[in-house]
Amino acid sequence: MTTHAQPAPRRVLLAAPRGYCAGVERAVATVEQALERHGPPVYVRHQIVHNAHVVRALERRGAVFVERTDEVPEGATVVFSAHGVAPLVHAEAARRRLTVVDATCPLVTKVHREARRFADEGYDILLIGHEGHEEVVGTMGEAPGRIHLVDGPSDVADVHVRDERKVAWLSQTTLSVDETMATAAALKDRFPALTSPPSDDICYATQNRQEAVKQIAAEADLVLVVGSPHSSNSVRLVEVALASGATAAHLVDTADELAAEWLDGVRTIGVTSGASVPDVLVDGVLDRLADRGFDHVEVVRSTEETQRFALPRPLLPHDDS
Repeated sequence: MTTHAQPAPRRVLLAAPRGYCAGVERAVATVEQALERHGPPVYVRHQIVHNAHVVRALERRGAVFVERTDEVPEGATVVFSAHGVAPLVHAEAARRRLTVVDATCPLVTKVHREARRFADEGYDILLIGHEGHEEVVGTMGEAPGRIHLVDGPSDVADVHVRDERKVAWLSQTTLSVDETMATAAALKDRFPALTSPPSDDICYATQNRQEAVKQIAAEADLVLVVGSPHSSNSVRLVEVALASGATAAHLVDTADELAAEWLDGVRTIGVTSGASVPDVLVDGVLDRLADRGFDHVEVVRSTEETQRFALPRPLLPHDDS
């Protein structure tokens, strides 16, 4: 009697950790608490985090998202997003007598402090990051004229500094760890006296999510990253998945963007999400996959996350400052 091998079961490898990081949790809670304390409308400069679902939910509660500080009525309450702003933005808010609640992620604030310190000590600062990203714009505003943007190893040859003995590098917090280290190494080759930041600038959550996706990518025919195309850390997860062995990888904002043809011939799907993605969006993707026969979900955990950040001081209980 001839026996036929059974096809491998369809399964989903669900990366952990994934989704909200401590900085995003703090930023979203900041807008929610500001609405409770001050009442709507509360204005938010830029998207509080790069996720349209989160933004729409906050808009329904009375948040008004603007691109420029001068769009906020004088005397109103404004929340600065998790990505941080330049000192000039704080100065403009003061001139307009705005009540400011600063939701900048503490890990971004750390990079701002490092930029100021290096600038005060006379260094040229080489900031590894992506041009136009809100975080990069805010960091560069800490030391105009002293910070040079380096967007990958190909930019290194074009960097010019005043004194090659006084050069330091920093980075955007949401980059690919591997690519950032490659760029830093190229800078070190160009500037042997290059000073590194006192500790990693790439945030713990970005690193953890990249390590988690590496674990599932090698076993996956397809990796789905739930996240916005405007989210740097989400886009990097797709790149890391492909570089780590995934046959294919796609970014989807919601389950509705899942294309049926992506599943042809696929037996194992890896799923993860960017640091600004709520669980409900991942659950929607898992439900859609279950409808297509991928109803066996295995959680692949690379590490535990316990980091939490307190709300900005103006929103802490009994703080009337």
